[in-house]
Amino acid sequence: MENEDNKLIEERREKLKALRAQGVAFPNDFRRKNLSQELHEKYSAKTKEELESLKVQASIAGRMVLKRVMGKASFATLQDGSGRLQIYVSNEIKNYEQFKHWDLGDIVGVEGHLFKTMKGELTVHASAIRLLVKALRPLPEKFHGMADQEMKYRQRYVDLIATPKTREVFEKRIRIVQALRDTMAADGYLEVETPMMQPIPGGAVARPFKTHHHALDMEMFLRIAPELYLKRLVVGGMERVFEINRNFRNEGISTRHNPEFTMMEWYCAYEDCEYMIAHTEKLVRAAARAVGFQGALDFEKPFARLPIPQAIRQQGIDGDLRDRAFLAKKLDELKIEHTQAQGWGALQLMLFEAVAEKHCVQPTFVTEYPAEVSPLARRNDKDPETVDRFELFVDAKEIANGFSELNDPEDQAGRFREQAKLKDAGDAEAMYYDADYIRALEYGLPPTAGGGLGIDRLVMLLTDSPSIRDVILFPHMRPEAAS
Repeated sequence: MENEDNKLIEERREKLKALRAQGVAFPNDFRRKNLSQELHEKYSAKTKEELESLKVQASIAGRMVLKRVMGKASFATLQDGSGRLQIYVSNEIKNYEQFKHWDLGDIVGVEGHLFKTMKGELTVHASAIRLLVKALRPLPEKFHGMADQEMKYRQRYVDLIATPKTREVFEKRIRIVQALRDTMAADGYLEVETPMMQPIPGGAVARPFKTHHHALDMEMFLRIAPELYLKRLVVGGMERVFEINRNFRNEGISTRHNPEFTMMEWYCAYEDCEYMIAHTEKLVRAAARAVGFQGALDFEKPFARLPIPQAIRQQGIDGDLRDRAFLAKKLDELKIEHTQAQGWGALQLMLFEAVAEKHCVQPTFVTEYPAEVSPLARRNDKDPETVDRFELFVDAKEIANGFSELNDPEDQAGRFREQAKLKDAGDAEAMYYDADYIRALEYGLPPTAGGGLGIDRLVMLLTDSPSIRDVILFPHMRPEAAS
């Protein structure tokens, strides 16, 4: 197959060589006036006779993806950014003989008038046709199997040409992000930008990527979350802020995880976790409506709520879920590793993830998180061992996280110190102590609610995509093996 491709590429290089000999091989003076979708919307419903009487002129350009040469006349299909449109080319055109030797994948410009074929297909009858770009590599016939799936990720540009469904996924992604932005703007939030390179990575429990700033001669980190910077803005009086941001976490790759991913985080002064739950539900529902989601998941009815202890007990586990020894025994039975440094809160969360998370299929807000695993969340007034926090699970995937923010600088400093101890003990994901953030809190952070929504995972759900790589245009891959 590779030898065959090489032969085709060589043949196309010879054609390009001949084009260069004739003059400008890559012209840039053709100006397209119409898109295929626009012409279909305006004229597909017209009858053959109506189109003939209208004498509609069209000027289109796109990649040739189909071609049928039939002697004195030929049909081809051009694909542009909006869709596809058929063209009819006859020997009335002076360069018809050259056209017959053009290849699939070539980019072509056509001028002519619209008509309908005997089969009723809207078509441009070409009065002039030009080769704008000679494609040196042939398009794939089809994508199938594991090897081709990897090619889809590595050569997304080919995937977008060859696979209409891929383009649809990313068009839906754009509509989802726009729906989130529109909802935030309607609710009075300001969109802001915070640093991607940070002296201290904070706002999440994760292993960061490290880099070095040569001019300042200092170690820096790609952000794992924008949280601490956004809350600094709330301290400064920007009371409703959000950011659609790229985050970087130096961790595993899976169908749900990519080291570079997109989130939306938002913060609102004088609100609490209850507000944030309702607002998150509103955002997800708006995104589902933006793409006309239809499926087994129900985003229209009120989302369920489920405390972590209740979720665990629903799986037949009875006992004291704050007894570290009991939790450790259950985790041992499940062959899940844990350490002596982890308290009951960390073990309880691990048990939930092991036995209950997979059952959260319909949209479910999981609540009552232990304070130990929530170093930035406000303690619950009635139960200080837990925090006012939720995570939203859909189809057993966590897609959002939010809480009433911790605004007590002394409590926050103490939790940072606990995280620093874990880091010193070898936990690469534990947080750093951020003295400037503590200083910001000492100026006074209003009572605030915050949320984070994983856009990649949300797009996965709303486009029925099995892997996060299917919704990221250029996912990270290992280097290609040398051929």
